[in-house]
Amino acid sequence: QVQLVESGGGLVQAGGSLRLSCAASGIPFSRSAVAWYRQAPNKDRLLVATLNTSGGPRYADSVRGRFTIYRDNAKHTVDLQMNSLKPEDTAVYYCGFARGGVWDLRGAYWGQGTQVTVSS
Repeated sequence: QVQLVESGGGLVQAGGSLRLSCAASGIPFSRSAVAWYRQAPNKDRLLVATLNTSGGPRYADSVRGRFTIYRDNAKHTVDLQMNSLKPEDTAVYYCGFARGGVWDLRGAYWGQGTQVTVSS
């Protein structure tokens, strides 16, 4: 029974910060690559950040320098720190766990999503 639960979303003003957290259970946490995606209304789900089991994180150009993905191994969570938020960051954010140590969308597990709204 795999379960991923995102939390931390909300409504913030432009320039503000949020930290999203994805709690994972039923998954080999330390052996799975992880990712955050986001999806705005009527848009495709787009990659935000990935973190494999080795190597450093990778980011979409639109968020690089503002967002940070990291694992909290003690809590079994994958967090996304979002700073300097912009209205265009408004979306539902989803965390994903790959079946292996390198991120691959195919066969990945997903959380239910958490809404982030950034006002002008």
